[in-house]
Amino acid sequence: MAKVILTHEVTGLGSAGDVVDVKNGYARNYLVPQGYAVHWTRGGESQVEQIRKAREARAIATAEEAEALKAKLQEGKIRLHAKSGAEGRLFGSVKTAAVAAAVAAAGLGEIDKRKITLPSIKTTGEYNAVVHLHDGVKADIVLQVIAQK
Repeated sequence: MAKVILTHEVTGLGSAGDVVDVKNGYARNYLVPQGYAVHWTRGGESQVEQIRKAREARAIATAEEAEALKAKLQEGKIRLHAKSGAEGRLFGSVKTAAVAAAVAAAGLGEIDKRKITLPSIKTTGEYNAVVHLHDGVKADIVLQVIAQK
């Protein structure tokens, strides 16, 4: 088993700043090369504190704020413009960064692109997405993908 410090949230494993034990191959072949974790060392405790402080600065402070943001996000549809062909087929696909930018442009607030779960979006139309705002607070949003002119 290898002990690593997570630098990003990894689904089913932990959040940034957590020290976890994983199998050697998982750490060596996936977590460390992808930048999701660094190897744990004795001096790594200061790294853990820095990562936790950065995570707390990005996180929504309270559950009440998360609920208020959830209500704002679920009020209406979020319009997202994407380049597409003649029949509505997109050039590429919609990414989480584009959704986060569209939410900010609509004046609904700032959300972290890593907290958005999207279906595969390859054509124009309406899609449902999930935003994880806080522990136990998820917002179901409706994305309206429109052809860019």
